Amino acid sequence: MATVRPFRGLRPEAELAAKIASLPYDVMDTEEARGKIAADPFSFLTVTKSEATLPEGTDAYSDEVYAKARENLVNYVKSGKMKQDKMPCFYIYRQRMNQHIQIGLVATAAVEEYRNGTIRRHELTRTEKEQDRVRHITVTKAQTGPVFLTYRQRPEISSYILKLMAEREPVINFIADDGVRNTLYVVDNPIDIQEIIRLFKAVPAFYIADGHHRCAGAMRVADKYEKDNGAKDPSAEYEYFQAVIFPDNMMEILDYNRLVTDLAGHSTDSFLQAVREKFAVKSVQKAYHPETRHTFGMYLGGLWYELKAKEGSFDPKDDIASLDVSILQDNLLAPILKIGDPRTDKRIGFAGGIRGLAELERKVDSGKYAVAFSMYPTLMQEVMTVADAGKIMPPKSTWFEPKLRDGIVVHLLEDL
Repeated sequence: MATVRPFRGLRPEAELAAKIASLPYDVMDTEEARGKIAADPFSFLTVTKSEATLPEGTDAYSDEVYAKARENLVNYVKSGKMKQDKMPCFYIYRQRMNQHIQIGLVATAAVEEYRNGTIRRHELTRTEKEQDRVRHITVTKAQTGPVFLTYRQRPEISSYILKLMAEREPVINFIADDGVRNTLYVVDNPIDIQEIIRLFKAVPAFYIADGHHRCAGAMRVADKYEKDNGAKDPSAEYEYFQAVIFPDNMMEILDYNRLVTDLAGHSTDSFLQAVREKFAVKSVQKAYHPETRHTFGMYLGGLWYELKAKEGSFDPKDDIASLDVSILQDNLLAPILKIGDPRTDKRIGFAGGIRGLAELERKVDSGKYAVAFSMYPTLMQEVMTVADAGKIMPPKSTWFEPKLRDGIVVHLLEDL
C-alpha cells in the first residue's frame, strides 16, 4: 500500500514561474548553470546549483556552496518571489513535450516506504552523490526538487485527476525554453485531498524513475533526525520526501546511447570481425535508430551499421541479461572494447536520446570518440520487473523525458 501526503508547498508567483523554474541540478554542469543564471538571475539554479553564483573554481561540495543555497532560497521568500501555501495541498503537474503529455500528482511520499521496499529502485547510488543530497537538504532545510515516481496505472486515479483539472484553473502555465509546456494545479479542498489519499492506498508500489540519489539522501536525513531525536515522528516533514507521481502508461523512456573513445587496440576491420561473432552486422545508408529490442545502431568511421544480437548471445529468461544495455555490455563493450565498469570507466560516454543521432555523429566525427551505439529504449515494464525482483539495472539504462522542473513546488522541512 502506497502513501501520499499533502504538504504546504513553496511556489513561485505565477508571473515569475517561467523565470524561476529550472531543469534538474544533475542534467548540467556548473558552467552551463552559470550561463543560465547570467541569462536569467531569477533561475532556481541559484539554489540547486548555487556554486554557479560563487567565484569560478569554488568547490561544489564546500560548506560555502550549501550555505549559499540556503541564503538564496530564503531570499526568494523575503523578496516575495515565492510564497508557501497556508494549508497542506496536493498539486497536479502536467507537462507536454511535442505530442507527449504526462500528468502527475505532486505529493510527499514516505521515507519508511523507501526503506521497506514499497518504493522500489532499479539503480545503485554513489556515496558521494548521496552525501551531496544529504548536505543540501540539511542546510537548506528543504527538498528543492522532486523524485520522479511511477506506478502501474489505475483508471480510477487517472479519471479523478482529470476531473480535478477540469474543475479548476491552473496557477502556473508556461512554455519553457526547450518547448515543454509546464502547467500546475492546486488541490486544496479537504474532500478532494482525502479522496486522493484513499485512491492511492490501492496502489501496491511506487517505482523510482529518476531521483535515486534524492530518495536515498532523504532517507539518510530522516535517519539522522530520528537518531538525534531518539525516536521517529510520523508527522514530521523529514519523514517524507517530495515526489511527482505518474501512471506508467504516461511515461516516456528515450534511448540512452553509448560512445567509446577508442577501439581498444583494434583496427576497424578487426573490430568489425570481433563484433560479428555475437551480432549480425549490416551496413545502412543513413543514421540508424533501432526499431526493435535486441537491435543496435553503430556509427564507426563515418558509416552506420545495424547490429542484431545473435541467438545464444544472451539468456532471454534472465531479467537483467536480456536487457539491451546488458547485451551490448556483455557481448561488445566488455569483451571487445574492454569497458569493464561503465559506471567508472572514463573511456565511455553517454548521450540521452533527446539529443538525437546527429549528436552521436558529431562526437565521433570530432575525433573525441571512435565509435557510437544507438539503443532501443528500455521499456517501462522492464524497469518495473527488475525493481519488483529487487534487482539492479546496469547504469545509464533509462533516460526519461520531459524532465521535471525544479522550483515549481518546493517541500520545506521547516517553515521559512
